[in-house]
Amino acid sequence: MTTPAETPADRLVIEAVGLALSALPANARMAVAFSGGVDSTVLLDAAVRVAGASRCVALHVHHGLSPHADAWLAHCQAFAQERGVEFDARRVEVSRATGVSVEAAARDARYRALDTMCAARGVQTLWLAQHADDQAETVLLQLLRGAGLAGLAAMAPAFLAAGACATRVRPLLHVLRAQLEQYASEHALHWIDDESNADTRYARNALRHEVTPALAVHFPGFRDALARTAAHAASAQRLLDVLARIDMDAVAEDEGRALSQSALLALDDDRALNLLRYWMRTLGLLAASSARLIDALRQLREVGAASDGHRLRVDHAGHALRSYRGLVYWEAGESSEPADETALAAREISELAWQGESVWHLPQWRGTFVFAAVDAATGDASAASDASADASNLDSIPIGVLRRALLSARSRSGGERMRTGGAPSAPNRTLKNLFQERGIPAWKRDVPLLYVGDELLFVPLLGVNCAALTDPADPTGARIRIIWREDLLIA
Repeated sequence: MTTPAETPADRLVIEAVGLALSALPANARMAVAFSGGVDSTVLLDAAVRVAGASRCVALHVHHGLSPHADAWLAHCQAFAQERGVEFDARRVEVSRATGVSVEAAARDARYRALDTMCAARGVQTLWLAQHADDQAETVLLQLLRGAGLAGLAAMAPAFLAAGACATRVRPLLHVLRAQLEQYASEHALHWIDDESNADTRYARNALRHEVTPALAVHFPGFRDALARTAAHAASAQRLLDVLARIDMDAVAEDEGRALSQSALLALDDDRALNLLRYWMRTLGLLAASSARLIDALRQLREVGAASDGHRLRVDHAGHALRSYRGLVYWEAGESSEPADETALAAREISELAWQGESVWHLPQWRGTFVFAAVDAATGDASAASDASADASNLDSIPIGVLRRALLSARSRSGGERMRTGGAPSAPNRTLKNLFQERGIPAWKRDVPLLYVGDELLFVPLLGVNCAALTDPADPTGARIRIIWREDLLIA
């Protein structure tokens, strides 16, 4: 009788895991997404056999969707401990928002939790247990949904998702489910059967239980054929991405956060739509349907590059497409709401006491305040001049103003006003109006406001609030210039 190590299923699984391991640096650790089902159970067991327990971390996500979730967590922890594998788990809340499927919400929550656990352990590779049957089902689902090439490419063997710290690797993507089940039986492994996998109200389960068995009878090689389809689609998508990167170089503004509307509209529809899809991926936005992108392009052409873009009504994934002074960008919120009333990213108010240091780094805003002493005779700052700094950032302030109360950096909350003119009769104006007047795009307005006590003193890109300069001049005549520099501009 053959031993498990000599069976075809065992050799296939071990070879697949060994190939994935060979792509990693020597002694690098890998995390295994461990649900406790047969697929991830086989992957974790094989990973321990090939790499050793010390290089493996088992990560479990508790969704709370099943009454058995606590028991599954205990099973996974015990399985890992039996093999001497480090184990971690996270509980997540699955969104039940209208219009979002439970499957999609659970998947998003699961990957966020897995990325968090990888980051906490400094693990840069996350192994997932999807297999050849999963790949075939994914291609079929995408075909039935009318997906484009990116969808038909299905699951990549390895990729780094936007915002993730760990590369996701699928070592078993060419192994059949039946071969995994054979491996599990040969090694007497115990696994979890999730009752939701039998619920054919879910599209993937319907394909698995009702469609693919019929395909297997009449088209025995359908899994390999669909895998080839996915590979062809992935190859074609890579070529489209090359073209999109070429177009991005010509169209992108502000490091890819915006597009030149006139340059975008100069492209034909196919290239413009390809660029929009690629651009959204680089921004970490969810893929939009072809219908939505076609409508967005139609509206952009109708609005025209010279318009203020207020008539645009394109909403997607919690963001609105905006057009402002010839630039197109995505902003959090809905298109029916006024654009950028407050900072783009909400933050808690930070009370940061200035201790007189000349360089005050604020990582929350990815930038630095530079306080430069002004030469009383020449009016020049002692710090090295920066030709790229906006002139409005170089207004000087009597040093006594900075010392009369706590100096703090705060987020915009809406409605703040300041006086940029020196005359006391000059009006106070809202920051929004001043930003718009100076043509500062919305995504650059998320800056820290500098307060002295409870009085607004300085706004990056706008300058000093002259209404705050009420103290008598310092007897020494000492003055300070405040300069705001983004991190990328710091030497």
